[in-house]
Amino acid sequence: MKKINIAVILSGGGGERSQLEYPKQFFKVAGKTVIEHTLNQFEQNDKIEQIIIVMNPNYIKEIEDIVIKNCFKKITKILSGGNTRYQSSLIAINSIDSPPNSVNIIFHDAVRPLIDQNIINHVIEALDMYEAVDVAIPTPDTIVRVEDGIITEIPEREKLFRGQTPQGFHLETIKKAYDIALKDPLFKTTDDCGVVKKYLPEVKIGLVQGSVYNMKITYPVDTYIIEKYFQLKSEIIKPEDDYRFLNGKTIVVFGGSSGIGKEICNIGMRYNANFYSFSRSQNNCDITNREKVKEALNYVIKETGKIDAVINCVGILYKIPLNNMKMEDIYQIVNTNLLGTIIVAKESFEYLKSTKGHLICFTSSSYTRGRPYYSIYSSTKSGIVNFCQAISLEWEPYGIKVNCINPERTKTPLRIKNFGNEDENKLLQPEYVAKITLLVLNKTFTGQVIDIKKK
Repeated sequence: MKKINIAVILSGGGGERSQLEYPKQFFKVAGKTVIEHTLNQFEQNDKIEQIIIVMNPNYIKEIEDIVIKNCFKKITKILSGGNTRYQSSLIAINSIDSPPNSVNIIFHDAVRPLIDQNIINHVIEALDMYEAVDVAIPTPDTIVRVEDGIITEIPEREKLFRGQTPQGFHLETIKKAYDIALKDPLFKTTDDCGVVKKYLPEVKIGLVQGSVYNMKITYPVDTYIIEKYFQLKSEIIKPEDDYRFLNGKTIVVFGGSSGIGKEICNIGMRYNANFYSFSRSQNNCDITNREKVKEALNYVIKETGKIDAVINCVGILYKIPLNNMKMEDIYQIVNTNLLGTIIVAKESFEYLKSTKGHLICFTSSSYTRGRPYYSIYSSTKSGIVNFCQAISLEWEPYGIKVNCINPERTKTPLRIKNFGNEDENKLLQPEYVAKITLLVLNKTFTGQVIDIKKK
């Protein structure tokens, strides 16, 4: 019998250790509260049928507003939490009406917003083999046992893992464990898997590999770390063969005369999409010139009446130390890479608003850390990521999706000009990057960096 998968988001904390003025689940990062990011991951997961929120009773109204604002459809209950973690878990367990043998229950901390889909899926898959499943990562540090200020034991680090959530259970298993535990006058726990381990020792608890990014906000420094993680957060898309979703779409490509942009147009037109390419060499369209960008977009509107997506592939790189660069070259890189991206975005807004369309820009792996010999290029690519993440939040209410493509080293004319002939086995081909880029147009996420790596 197929079990129903019910996620329980535990959000009963008051934010005392994080030293915030409000509970840490309402800390804002990347334009949304932490709990919004967490709920969204479970809402999007195809294997999760229902979501229960167990909330600090003082903030029920706030979470109700969040659910309405985000149009979450899977949330079936918002419950007042208990004074302890285990009491909140029990409240959720006892609220489920379905027969225990028909349900998998997956507990997750509301303040772990960077949980990814793979971990959720692996926990659910593991519940086909185990009655209980935990998520953990190996500890990088030596752990010591201390009593009265004295180290009494130094366990082998290879056998020690750091526990995370989600934790998954057959509902009848966790229910039985708690039934036994509550009869113990000395019962005390902060972990649901710990309850099963202690009171149902015969049950084997499966392990799913977690992630260092799946961190929990506990202390003040965590809020700064989580913001940086969100800044670097990326999506990985696997290539597909079906591009029929492009049929009838009108897509504008700036920089479509060569390299990745040219391949985007070539692939798209094979699937009956209307592709319009603009560049300096093709039709004298310089994206640093606002009027030229306006003319290009107006021409497409007159031709087709709509624009479903705008893809900006234009970029300039001069691999030269800063001290040896001419000021006109510096202006050209900044104006083309960053200012040009801003102009394309600003002029595309009204058209993409009417179609709830996509804006796709290109960054570089150097955006995470500036590199010598192309400091200006790295700076502009970092600026593009921050710009796209910012406007993705501004434009989300209009249904516009804004994302960044981050390909590894790719064999393009720009690359060859600056690096000469390289081992092709170490380079991405433009066609491969183009295929992944087009697939983004069939996704609903926004504000993401999409990493494209060698297969």
